[in-house]
Amino acid sequence: MTRSCFAFVFALVFLGVSCLMPVVLANDCPRIVSQSPYLTRALEWLGRGECIVGVSRYEREDMALPRTGGILDPDAEAIRALAPDLIVASNWADAKRMASATPPGARLLRLDGFTSLADVESMLRTLAKASRAKNGAARIAAFGKAWRQAAKKLAAQNCGKRVLVLSSCMEEPYAFGRKHLIGDIFTQAGFEVAESAEKVRHADIETLIMEAKPEIVVALGSQSAESCRMLAPSLDVRVVGFDADHFIHPGPGLLQAYAEMLKAFMPTH
Repeated sequence: MTRSCFAFVFALVFLGVSCLMPVVLANDCPRIVSQSPYLTRALEWLGRGECIVGVSRYEREDMALPRTGGILDPDAEAIRALAPDLIVASNWADAKRMASATPPGARLLRLDGFTSLADVESMLRTLAKASRAKNGAARIAAFGKAWRQAAKKLAAQNCGKRVLVLSSCMEEPYAFGRKHLIGDIFTQAGFEVAESAEKVRHADIETLIMEAKPEIVVALGSQSAESCRMLAPSLDVRVVGFDADHFIHPGPGLLQAYAEMLKAFMPTH
């Protein structure tokens, strides 16, 4: 990899890490309940982490905050006890159940972010406004500029290469299509996403690869990549493994996904 490419990767990782650092909080901190881990991460990145008073059962173990049920089964009693000003949830959450768990005077937001990178930016803007985050617009603009620069650099080198992105290479995984966030990450980087389904499709490995006819198979997870490589000699494809955690959470952490892609797909000479 050239020195300029190393410098670019370092800049992306630095921006991703520095953006995750908390910023100075204003005094007008709303009481927030977060029902999805990716929204918690986004709030922390926006400097609203200290505003969070409750989180879902799916959060990291080290978060010493009250638990408020799950994405599909919010704990209405626990939520009401926290007297939140704002409740944020994935749009996977049932609208009626979330509405019934929202106490009077609280605002409920059901957000997406799993369709495309543009959708991620829209989610962040909505979250920044609702949580009254300071400097949110500037931070989101910097994130957008960084991922677009990385995508453009990748596209110049890899434009048109067919890639099949898999959740795993064990049992029956699912493949990501163009209208899923993970598919869009590769589409924006100039690759041709080989999966024909718009979002995701479940099937066995051989079927997915033989039907898609990719030049590259991306497996999310190191163990999955090794399983794919065992199949690669007979299927004549290149296999690349990435850290799934960098790709599956809508938000600024996606810069780490592009940093991994730059290391894997850019020339080393």
